Amino acid sequence: MLPALLLSPTLLLPLLAVLGLGPAPARAGDAQFGDGCNPDHQKLQEGTFQFQTDCDAMTFCFSGNSTCAHRGCRQDEFPFGYPKTAKLPDRCPKGQFCPDEQDLCQPLLAVGSACQFNRDDECEGPPNFKELEDTTGYGLNSNGSVCLNNICMGNCRVGLYCDAQQLVCVQGKAVGETCDADKECLSYNCLASGTCGDRADTPREVAKWVYVVVAICIFGGIVGTLIGLYFIHRKDRDQEREKRMQYWREQNAFRQNIMQMQETARNSLMDFNTPGTSPRSTMYGRDQQTEDSQAPMLHQASKSSALRYYVSDDGSQIDDRSDEDLMMRRREPQTHQGDRF
Repeated sequence: MLPALLLSPTLLLPLLAVLGLGPAPARAGDAQFGDGCNPDHQKLQEGTFQFQTDCDAMTFCFSGNSTCAHRGCRQDEFPFGYPKTAKLPDRCPKGQFCPDEQDLCQPLLAVGSACQFNRDDECEGPPNFKELEDTTGYGLNSNGSVCLNNICMGNCRVGLYCDAQQLVCVQGKAVGETCDADKECLSYNCLASGTCGDRADTPREVAKWVYVVVAICIFGGIVGTLIGLYFIHRKDRDQEREKRMQYWREQNAFRQNIMQMQETARNSLMDFNTPGTSPRSTMYGRDQQTEDSQAPMLHQASKSSALRYYVSDDGSQIDDRSDEDLMMRRREPQTHQGDRF
């Protein structure tokens, strides 16, 4: 009896999985084509109501053999999860719909048939669907039919809504009336204050004075920004100018000091070389004054001889010359003996 229990698949597969000898269970949404799956795991995700299964985005769980098979249709124009090079399944033609499993296109369901959650497009429109069809653009129904409580049924006419307590169609409420849900309002917009408001896509008309105020604010903001930048830059310029002026004053004072040092040194040298300003020059100056005082006496004593005698180039003295000849001789340019022919 014990060996039979150990060989039972219900006990053997979990044991092999724990020991790591059997196939690892696939996570939800990771099973690829041909992998095993469980149709009972199909559900709508809480919060988003997105259809969830064990298979990936390109396959569905086929209940015939509990394996993932390729999808036979798609709901969206650009389905999620397909690579760029993958071939997309076809969309269903008019009169058919693609279920949440996306396994195969199916014909529309008649009124009273079971439908999937919020799949109004699965229900067939009633004979007067043109009167019931949503023309407001809110997506209230599809061809005048709705999937309510997973049952296909006709929708209330345009301008009416289905009361949740009475389960009858009630006249829609105008703007300003009290409401509990958007469906009660003709504008399909129940405000937080509990009253029906305007449509969400209603264009807002603003008074002309608002444009004037906005334009003044924009212009004032631009002017204020420019003025603020002007004062900021002027302050920076004044600081830089003060730095340059301080640098110029320092350099000018340094230059004046150098020039004063040069002038002091020049005056000191001139005072040292000027006669009569130093003891040495004073001593030589006194001797020179003595010689100058005796010079006229010598000049007077030899005045006649200086005019009658001169020394020639060869060193011999020539006399008996007149004053005029002597002056002419002095004016003629003297030549060296080596220049004479």
